[in-house]
Amino acid sequence: MERIIVTPGHRLNGEVRASGSKNSALPILASTILTEEECRVTRCPDISDVDNTVQILRYLGCEAEFSSGTVTVKADCIEKSDIPYSLMEQMRSSIIFLGAMLARLGRAEISMPGGCDLGPRPIDVHISSLKKMGAEFVEYGGFLYGEAQQLRGAYIHLPFPSVGATENIMLAAVTAVGETVISNAAKEPEIADLAQMLTKMGARIEGAGGDVIKIVGVKRLYGAEHEIIPDRIEAVTLIAAAMITGGKVTVTGIVPEHIKAVADVLETAGVRISTGESFVTADAPKRLKAVPRIVTAPYPGFPTDCQPMLTAMLSVADGVTLVSEQVFQSRFKYVNELYRMGADIYVEDRTAIVLGNSRLTGARVTATDLRAGAALVIAALASTGKTEIDDIYHIARGYENIDGKLRTLGADIKMK
Repeated sequence: MERIIVTPGHRLNGEVRASGSKNSALPILASTILTEEECRVTRCPDISDVDNTVQILRYLGCEAEFSSGTVTVKADCIEKSDIPYSLMEQMRSSIIFLGAMLARLGRAEISMPGGCDLGPRPIDVHISSLKKMGAEFVEYGGFLYGEAQQLRGAYIHLPFPSVGATENIMLAAVTAVGETVISNAAKEPEIADLAQMLTKMGARIEGAGGDVIKIVGVKRLYGAEHEIIPDRIEAVTLIAAAMITGGKVTVTGIVPEHIKAVADVLETAGVRISTGESFVTADAPKRLKAVPRIVTAPYPGFPTDCQPMLTAMLSVADGVTLVSEQVFQSRFKYVNELYRMGADIYVEDRTAIVLGNSRLTGARVTATDLRAGAALVIAALASTGKTEIDDIYHIARGYENIDGKLRTLGADIKMK
């Protein structure tokens, strides 16, 4: 699998079901090492990031099987306390094993994480938070060595609501001695999902999904079964793909509230949105309208992971849109590839000026990261001429059967 080839000219219509959330699957799978008993995690997306996480679990000594959307883990014989560079380099979110390993083993050795290059994303807040709980760290030669004879509860105020740091603290705190309070915690739905899994395992957690999370450590966790929440980012990707073609799509199996900030932007662009208990229907206008300004922010604000896809969609809208990226410093790397396709987008510092009414043309382009790849697919659907997208391993990290789902809606797309 080397590239995606998109032949445009097809209006996307129909119904498609969202996969389980990538951003929930990874920390929840990491949580399974906190107990010796068997855990079953269902609705896991069949993506390379989940495959890589399963490989990490197996390397540590767990029995881990992934079949038909279910990962079964039994961590009764963990043999190792390190994660090699060859596994860590594949995804930045593998840092989430740090808190769980310190809680279970009292030690951890990991290399600095890899993943999408979106600019500086220091793990200092992870380390400083775990230090408050009694962990000690040494960095040397690109590796981080951590030890904690006994983690203890602490009051931790995060300088910003970091999702990864919030998750790492939660994983470390559930079996720590005493109470841990996380102030200015991340509020993403994936945080609440992790808390639900840990609660099923016997953890005592209050406030997940709010500004303050309280965790009282317990002596032991147990096996559990948990279904992952739907992938809100995938849902937005599918909607944006249909809207740029002037189509109509219903995404089922999702939580509409999870994409409310994006739905508000879509409605401003002229998209007609209707929702039910577990679906969202988006119906495109004859012409998309520009949105005065989009500013990315932590949940419940507009998610940075949806920014590239909406930027691609709005490149063909009537008018000018300003997109301010306030989360990741280098999120606009993909704009150069859209520019090759004819998009009029100019980047000044952390703001993109999207001049609509672009006449997109097919080109040979490269996915620079996961969501950039999705943006290129969306742009290709509205171009004139065939588009070939290289480095699609980025897309495979976070999208399950994206080509098949788009074909279900009528797209002419294939992997070669």
